[in-house]
Amino acid sequence: MADLKESPSQTAGPYVHIGCVPTFAGLEDMFDGTDLGARMITGDPEGDRITLTLKVIDGAGEPLTDAMIEIWQPGPGGGFGPTDGFSNWGRQPTAADTGNAVFETLMPGAPKGQAPHMFVWIAARGINLALMTRIYFPDQDNSADPVFTLAGDRASTLVATPVERGFTHVIHLQGEKETVFFDV
Repeated sequence: MADLKESPSQTAGPYVHIGCVPTFAGLEDMFDGTDLGARMITGDPEGDRITLTLKVIDGAGEPLTDAMIEIWQPGPGGGFGPTDGFSNWGRQPTAADTGNAVFETLMPGAPKGQAPHMFVWIAARGINLALMTRIYFPDQDNSADPVFTLAGDRASTLVATPVERGFTHVIHLQGEKETVFFDV
């Protein structure tokens, strides 16, 4: 098997939005006008409602305006099981004018042995394999989380900034402020 070579990978290309977030591509009639994953809060679930605004910055310091971001998160109780009126998964494109992706969600609870966090998956033109990272929150016991601890002196690249009604977080793909990504 040592003589087998990996085939070249391909980037997501500019068409990833058509199938995954068609309203971003101007196709309003698919999925009854609501993209899959666009709404994480679908009822009146218990928990603190927050707005999470994400921005992805490329190596030149410019926001990506055609990325697709998914988040997975535990519910307020720390579990990933079904919760009435809440989905643990969301998907948003980055806006063509600002590069922001905005998620209306609930503050995650802490899974056993971990700090409250969100798992983030980023796909965009020019990225061969989707990137994966986590977002943690200030004022939590993040140092007790084994993944956060592995990030070492770069763990601060994983912590969101509080703003009115929620949090904002900037993900840097390269450079001095490069975010910690998982190698999976």
